[in-house]
Amino acid sequence: MSVQTNLTAIRNSLPATVTLVAVSKTHPVEAIQAAYEAGQRIFGENRPQEMAAKQSVLPSDIRWHMIGHLQTNKVRLIAPFVDMIHSVDSERLWQTIDREAARIGRTIDILLELHIAREESKHGWNGEELTAWLDTDTYREFTHTRVRGLMGMASYVDDRDQISEEFRGLKALFDHLRQTRFGSEFDTLSMGMSGDYRIAVDCGSTMVRIGSSIFGSRSYPIDSQQ
Repeated sequence: MSVQTNLTAIRNSLPATVTLVAVSKTHPVEAIQAAYEAGQRIFGENRPQEMAAKQSVLPSDIRWHMIGHLQTNKVRLIAPFVDMIHSVDSERLWQTIDREAARIGRTIDILLELHIAREESKHGWNGEELTAWLDTDTYREFTHTRVRGLMGMASYVDDRDQISEEFRGLKALFDHLRQTRFGSEFDTLSMGMSGDYRIAVDCGSTMVRIGSSIFGSRSYPIDSQQ
């Protein structure tokens, strides 16, 4: 099926309260243009170089979301145009993004990435360590980033109960931080991908990141380093 047909099917499966990020990583600009022409404006990439290259040739009103692990030395590549960074998984990265945003006179929206899966390979804060660090109030010094919410990836398993448990745990932390720390601007809970987004939506997700169900399977480059 075409990108447009797939995109329409995904949109029709989502509540109006859930934002779709079309994950375009490794896909050519022609596929992104097809999705754009079907009305999609938010696209997710996981490699700064690839995102910057695509941004330079695609329509200027696309909102680019960085969803992959981001190294501090690559922040400068995307800081001038990135709409949101989902994968802020350390104080050092957060500080770097804030510094780059200040340097160019921007405020960049970010999500704090939580490690909710039982797999060790996933990046992200531990919930307890994040809460403890926020209690220091150090983050209030970062005046050129706006914390919009949380992001997390569930375990890659067939056990729906386990996936649901992981997502519900993230939703509970989201609600807690919204009430005790960040207030109404803390409005984005990014969880759910092609294989588990329906579960994520049932658990309170406000943003889903879907790639293969829109663009088809990906051909991964040999060098997957950020």
